[in-house]
Amino acid sequence: MTIDDPEALAARVVAGEPAAVAEALNRVDDARADRRESQLALLDALEPRARGARIGVTGAPGAGKSTLLDALVSELRRRGRTVGILAVDPSSQRTGGALLGDRMRLGSIARDAGVFLRSLAARDRLGGLSEATGPSLDVLAAAFDVVFVETVGVGQSESEVTDLVDTLVFVAQPAAGDLIQFMKAGILEWPDVFFVNKSDLGELATRTAAELRAGLELGARRDATHRPPVLCGSGRDGIGIEALVDAIDAHRDHLARSGEGEARRRASRVARVRRAIATEYGRQGLRMLQGELAPETFVAARDATSVARLVDALRSEIEVALRRRFGGR
Repeated sequence: MTIDDPEALAARVVAGEPAAVAEALNRVDDARADRRESQLALLDALEPRARGARIGVTGAPGAGKSTLLDALVSELRRRGRTVGILAVDPSSQRTGGALLGDRMRLGSIARDAGVFLRSLAARDRLGGLSEATGPSLDVLAAAFDVVFVETVGVGQSESEVTDLVDTLVFVAQPAAGDLIQFMKAGILEWPDVFFVNKSDLGELATRTAAELRAGLELGARRDATHRPPVLCGSGRDGIGIEALVDAIDAHRDHLARSGEGEARRRASRVARVRRAIATEYGRQGLRMLQGELAPETFVAARDATSVARLVDALRSEIEVALRRRFGGR
């Protein structure tokens, strides 16, 4: 295999070779223009094979997401599943790299051969997810049974993660706020599973869980056919972790039975394309994509093509239209 053989590298990624996964992640995060075609070829090769379960883990800072994720992965490994983790960290203002890094989180599972952990800098994205998050997730989903995306946990705009995952787990901490605050923050609409962490706090945890359940009765949900369970436990003490994994598995079964899973994957691809175009060209750029070039139509006709290549193709169409409009200036 040569270093520029995307098909061979993709095959090694699918086989779960850690060195190949690391190389693939480095390649999709490479912004050099002369590496772009090799990057796209790799993502195209991985697209039909990226079928691992994609699980988002979100919640406010201090909710205990990393500790809970450590316990979750340990339970999944006990059940014989391989796990990839994409931990989206705050960015260093000096280097642009991940501020926390791999070594400061998830210590016990980082030594497991069946677990692959990559920290990714949020960079300048308000939603907490950089442009490389989607392609990196595609790589991991081709290599592992389950892939987690743990987000920074800052702001309502972090709901952007819903466009990337099959199942979203919201980690709440006791006394995080009353029902009205939960509803104002918009956190009741998107999650598929709620987990009130730090249940050792007793009554506070019970009250928070009750408020979340009450809120679910009042508001609209992402999937009207699924009622998100509200669980209590402790990532630190390993309490409620088996039930949480069971709830995640039950939601995956629901997605498969109802067809919602494939619908979410299709919607995810469209949303990623639209966001990439809007980031670069704004609303005017999206308005220029009509008819067969409208993202929904364009993506639906190309199921086996990677999102990155779809974005490049639409970017070219916009550039052609701009040159025509402004006479080549």
